[in-house]
Amino acid sequence: MTWLVAPAGIVLLLALGLALAVHLFGRTDRARAAGAIVVLGARVLPGGVPSGSLRARVEKAIELYRRGLAPLLLFSGGVGDHPPAEALVARELALAQGVPAEACLTEEESRRTMENAWCSARRLRSLGVQEVILVSDGFHLLRARQCFRRAGIRAWPSPAPLEGRGLRRLDLCYWTFREALGLLRRPWLLLG
Repeated sequence: MTWLVAPAGIVLLLALGLALAVHLFGRTDRARAAGAIVVLGARVLPGGVPSGSLRARVEKAIELYRRGLAPLLLFSGGVGDHPPAEALVARELALAQGVPAEACLTEEESRRTMENAWCSARRLRSLGVQEVILVSDGFHLLRARQCFRRAGIRAWPSPAPLEGRGLRRLDLCYWTFREALGLLRRPWLLLG
């Protein structure tokens, strides 16, 4: 049984180290001028109501758009537990806040981060866009950026604010550790 302790300890140390890296990476806004702003989807509640996470991501993207950092918003995300597609709900939020319809694009097929990257990359390349600002929750941005890199898109991460969403410290620890475990299961993502 003692032969299991050393490998388990190493895995735990790696996971904790990655969790710290995820946390630190997600605290820095790296937004800069790009061809588009990609907003990664988040949960839609029953009745098509946007979750706090989706609302915060859209609001952050609108702020960046209004600062003139990119001419387009691409909302990414398919149908989750409740319709409609996350991208459609996000687009409606942006339109309701005065963003012009011609600046709001959607990608409604993806259901996971890697799919977000590949489906968005296909759409972006058709528009000649190779560089984007990537908006999501801070704890999601390291893995998301790496997925977009694998899809051939340079992504400048910009975290959506967490304040005002009722997230407890325990919730943040859970999501950060979950991201670290996701990277631990897919270490090749960190090489891209």
